[in-house]
Amino acid sequence: MKADKIREMSTEELNKELTSLKEELFKLRFRNATNQLENTAAIASVKKDIARVKTVIREQELKAAK
Repeated sequence: MKADKIREMSTEELNKELTSLKEELFKLRFRNATNQLENTAAIASVKKDIARVKTVIREQELKAAK
């Protein structure tokens, strides 16, 4: 997911996206632990997406505080 696309989302959409990404990360970790995950790079990709979403949420919080 691109940062530009994330920045266009509202706070509610970002929180929903964050929740879904965390669920996806949990499922990927579970599949990895049971040796059913073929693409282990997907875990890193989801982690980076979570970080991007959290960064944009924080940017919006700081902008609203000014």
